[in-house]
Amino acid sequence: MKNSHSPIPKHRALSLIISCAFGISLIACSSSSRVETQNEAKADLALQMPAKTQIAEMVVAEAKPNVYMPQPLEAPMAAIPPPALIVSTREMSTVSKVVDQQMQQMPAYVHSNAGMDSAHAPIVNTAKYQKIQENSWKLVTEEPVSTFSADVDTGSYANVRRFIQQGQLPNPDAIRAEEMVNYFSYDYALPKKDNAHPFSVHTQLSASPWNASRQLLRIAIKGKDLAKETLPAANLVFLVDVSGSMDMPDRLPLVRSSLKLLVAQLRPQDRVSLVTYANGTRVVLPATAGDKKAKINLALEQLTAGGGTNGEAGIKLAYAQAHAGQIQGGINRVLLATDGDLNIGVTNDGDLKALVERERKAGISLSTLGVGDDNYNEALMKKLADNGDGSYHYLDSLQEAHKVLVNEYTSTLATIAQDLKLQVEFNPTLVKEYRLIGYELRALTREQFNDDKVDAGDIGAGHTVTALYEIVPKGSKGNMDALRYQPSTSDKMPAKESTSDELAWLKLRYKTPGSDQSQLVETPIKQANRVDNINVADQDFRFATAVAAWAQWLRGSSLIANYGPKDILALANSARGDDRFGHRAEFIRLVELSAALHPAQVKKMRNKPAKPSAAETAVFESD
Repeated sequence: MKNSHSPIPKHRALSLIISCAFGISLIACSSSSRVETQNEAKADLALQMPAKTQIAEMVVAEAKPNVYMPQPLEAPMAAIPPPALIVSTREMSTVSKVVDQQMQQMPAYVHSNAGMDSAHAPIVNTAKYQKIQENSWKLVTEEPVSTFSADVDTGSYANVRRFIQQGQLPNPDAIRAEEMVNYFSYDYALPKKDNAHPFSVHTQLSASPWNASRQLLRIAIKGKDLAKETLPAANLVFLVDVSGSMDMPDRLPLVRSSLKLLVAQLRPQDRVSLVTYANGTRVVLPATAGDKKAKINLALEQLTAGGGTNGEAGIKLAYAQAHAGQIQGGINRVLLATDGDLNIGVTNDGDLKALVERERKAGISLSTLGVGDDNYNEALMKKLADNGDGSYHYLDSLQEAHKVLVNEYTSTLATIAQDLKLQVEFNPTLVKEYRLIGYELRALTREQFNDDKVDAGDIGAGHTVTALYEIVPKGSKGNMDALRYQPSTSDKMPAKESTSDELAWLKLRYKTPGSDQSQLVETPIKQANRVDNINVADQDFRFATAVAAWAQWLRGSSLIANYGPKDILALANSARGDDRFGHRAEFIRLVELSAALHPAQVKKMRNKPAKPSAAETAVFESD
């Protein structure tokens, strides 16, 4: 029997389609409460979408997998002609462009939470890292002075660990040798009680393990330790990102549990405020005494995620809370916990950096606790902490949170020296070339060393700072040819200096907390304090060297020749020491795991220059 239905006019068919789409959307909304509560951004965007775009959702859903298509209830649709008869090809092309524009404006997490089948939804990696160009060799005759800022951040190591444990090699720009080395504690001698400065300085020389004709210079700084009971009262503001991108087990739930560990350390004289931000901002808990732990924990427990990410407004509100409860002579600090995925308000790194710098000068510091992976903005986390007189840490587990917020409580919160800068002048009669391992993002100019307005790294109570230089001694084969028209070193230097035992001259500048004027510390680095083999150096020197070597190997550096995991493991195993918390044993396991990951890719990288090619960068970003 032939179909007796008469054709439906085009305008009426369009009306029916719109009505059906609206009805289906209402049904879908009632069955998608999880999406609605976890993602306010999707609802806002849906209201802004024109009717033509809503129709297009039905028409092109099968052809465009990134568009959410609610499943309709079973209903007789025989009277409705096929969509192809209603919307022309030309109209579909126009509508598709509108849909594409709408989807491109949506944050990444809206795509992933918008009701799509997760098995077919592509995961877009939007993680951001500051670009690093590995320090190169310097000729002492041309650049005898090396200047850089101290750094006690540890986020790079924890983030690299997360990559390795997920079965991936890390993005090369996520690997910062100084943060890898300074993640570990070292048994450097504390400053003497009558020491005029709040830290001690130690230097030692050894033969380089990857080139016996070269040397390694270690500069070690140990801050004075303070008992928790002796710390000044703390005024802390927990600033927590509760946007939709934080609604994953390794984000907001981890942050809640981590901050509870810190709450357990608080004393009655301390106080805590809790501020959150998503589409808007909120003071969840005004300043509360540290002995009201149940009240603080309850406020943390009630935090839920959903919406956009107005980080700028959150930071401003947190600073306002910090000023309201500011303690003169106390610890006044904002602790920002986020994945850094900002998409509302001011999102420019430079503007946020300026805001943090202004508040730093007003006596409020800022530290960052980073979480997340595919959308993680590490570049912003580090910049904010560096410019906020704070430290940057990455939390990949509750165990890492315990290390940062419990084991290193005083180091994380109490500053003993601000704006610590180091400057090394090498003696050209004894040193031909040098290179600083790491600290690329902490480099300073020679004149900035004496400029007290230039910000530098702070060190906390009990902190250790380690810096390593590789040196080509005078008379050894270097990496660069001598210049034809420059006078020889012997023509430049007085006879007294040519016989000196001083390999280099070390200067440090720092400010006592609250002071605007720096103090100078100077000490010679002498050849006499040298061992001829790294294997007879102290265990802290050996272990720091193993970590620095691993960081360079992971980056695919050509500057360590064929030194690889086997050599690194041998050196690290010889320097495990007491290892109270098992961090060194964990490092050894990570080296073993990294050696098994994509060995062909690592080999290919190591045969290339330090800067990765575009193809290699794409490989790491896709991981």
